[in-house]
Amino acid sequence: MPNAIPEDAVEALTGDARVGHLATSHEDRPHVAPVWYDYRDGAVELVTTGKKLENIRRNPRVALSVQDTDDGDPKWGLTLRGTATVVEDDAEGREILRRINRRYGADEGDWAENTAVRIEVGSTNYWTYD
Repeated sequence: MPNAIPEDAVEALTGDARVGHLATSHEDRPHVAPVWYDYRDGAVELVTTGKKLENIRRNPRVALSVQDTDDGDPKWGLTLRGTATVVEDDAEGREILRRINRRYGADEGDWAENTAVRIEVGSTNYWTYD
């Protein structure tokens, strides 16, 4: 669903690297944790392990929240809701990891134990604080 993200929200997602907060479901309760991400071609990519990955495998419905501030004063925020898919192809997963690590200034091989996940965005809320 390529039109699920407004153009100004795409610019916010692809600008400076920010930490997102991924919400998954664990036993019908929310589980929220910080993640690094990359946005490309209408989807959010991230790498994860542990509880988040287990939750995605059980229930792929997720949300990602990202916000930007200026010395604590909010500038903009967005929430994406969509369906997560675990990337099973090892080469594709390694490339996603490399892209994310480059985006956040980490060595390309860092966090190699993590598994790549792609979120197809179904809906978006984007707001600014003007």
